[in-house]
Amino acid sequence: MTLSAIAATAATPRPSGESLQDQLERARLGITAQLNNAGLATGSSWELMWLALSPDNANLAYLAWNSDGSNQIAVAVRGTIDHPIDMMEDLDVGTVVPFTAGGSTDIAISAGAMAAFTQIITARGITTVAPEQAQACESGRPEIVLPSDATLVQALSSLLTSVPSTPQPTLYVTGHSLGGCIATTLATYLQAQTIQPNKPRLALVTFAAPTAGLKSFADYVGSRPWSLNERWVNVYDLVPRAWSELLTAKSWYPAPGPTANDEVKGLLSVIDGLRKGNAYVQPSAANPKTVNANYSKYDNGLVNQTTADFLGQVAFQHANSTYLTLLGAPVVPAGPVVTSVSPTYGWGGKSVTVTITGSGFTKDSVVDFGPIPCSLFTVDSTTQITATAPDGHGIVDVRVTTMLGTSPAVPLGRFAYDGGPAPVVVSRVFPRSGTANTQVTISGSGFAAGAAVRIKDVALSAVTVASPTQITAKVPLRRPEWKTVDITVTVGVATSPTGPADEFTYTG
Repeated sequence: MTLSAIAATAATPRPSGESLQDQLERARLGITAQLNNAGLATGSSWELMWLALSPDNANLAYLAWNSDGSNQIAVAVRGTIDHPIDMMEDLDVGTVVPFTAGGSTDIAISAGAMAAFTQIITARGITTVAPEQAQACESGRPEIVLPSDATLVQALSSLLTSVPSTPQPTLYVTGHSLGGCIATTLATYLQAQTIQPNKPRLALVTFAAPTAGLKSFADYVGSRPWSLNERWVNVYDLVPRAWSELLTAKSWYPAPGPTANDEVKGLLSVIDGLRKGNAYVQPSAANPKTVNANYSKYDNGLVNQTTADFLGQVAFQHANSTYLTLLGAPVVPAGPVVTSVSPTYGWGGKSVTVTITGSGFTKDSVVDFGPIPCSLFTVDSTTQITATAPDGHGIVDVRVTTMLGTSPAVPLGRFAYDGGPAPVVVSRVFPRSGTANTQVTISGSGFAAGAAVRIKDVALSAVTVASPTQITAKVPLRRPEWKTVDITVTVGVATSPTGPADEFTYTG
């Protein structure tokens, strides 16, 4: 699972833009750094050998070798990222096509899975064995020289020629999420290849993988002579239930929740309908290795019966970090995170100093204000960057990129050009529950005198704007249909976006 999680390194391109080669190099540095991390389950014994990124950045795979004497080789495939092509591959399940790569014409998989497989198997990657590493060393490390601009099969064949024949090499094909789905197709393809004279044993290990194909594909995968075949599933992860049992999630989540509301149930039905009646089957469907069967691991900040909380819990249950924790492995270091910027508005090119607060900042960090790169900034610490806002217009997300990744866009990380006004954001409501007339403290940004505070279309009373970041008010009488509701703040024409942070739950 650690090898699978590392494949997500540097998955998001820099917001201001970067070439595919630049992103590939950033991923190479990040993956190498994590494979060298002795604190991870991989134990710093794995070496990156080959790395490829598809031309549209939808798919990535890397090849690594374990130099600890076990003669293990791994192909790790990246899972889903927030990329349109990637999402289309996930959802392109209404059409099935023959999967002939395994040697048969009677095997059917989704068109999306086939597209992802094709991108990986045809991609030409970079080999990462430096000249000084290519020489045999005193410890007995073999001389490894791989061809440049190679496909996965070409790089793998060269690597198998270089590594010892005893013990027999074991090739693990693995991935999380879409990466696990692709791994099932990739492993069956690699098993059908003639790799001589050092043919490896094949092992298939997936995590949170959605289904690649129909029963014919599942049966074929199950019939192959694997040295190991494991499919790991978090019982309350929605993704591996696609596309064979997606609708079971309508009965989720057990106490303390969140339970699916009518909107969520309708959304699940719509998504399941994308398969257009195709009967997908998971390989080894009857015997997956499961974790979290008693729902002991969940995000306790996402338990209300709202669509936002349900979808947030879905993301939490599917995350690499959740799987690693459930499996008792150290979590792979996260990329940078921006939690807030100050000030949140100003004029570009006017020497406005913006303090960026967050985590995971490193000396190799770069900063972007929306699509505009920031050229003047200082990394003060792992939690703070001081930047001069570049020229720009509108309201933009301030994001930080390192070799491990790019910070996600967050409401409190937005900067308004042209003198503002500041973006209106609610980041916290306290207390989060109570009865009518409960006084709440609303934290956020962009608050100003005259701000309107509402639940749905009903105004809160006793509104006091204490500062640009804090408001106190009393919640109104509960309507019969209300249970958990969003509290919004409107300043002028701007209204805060809704989300789990602004929720208030009536207890009576």
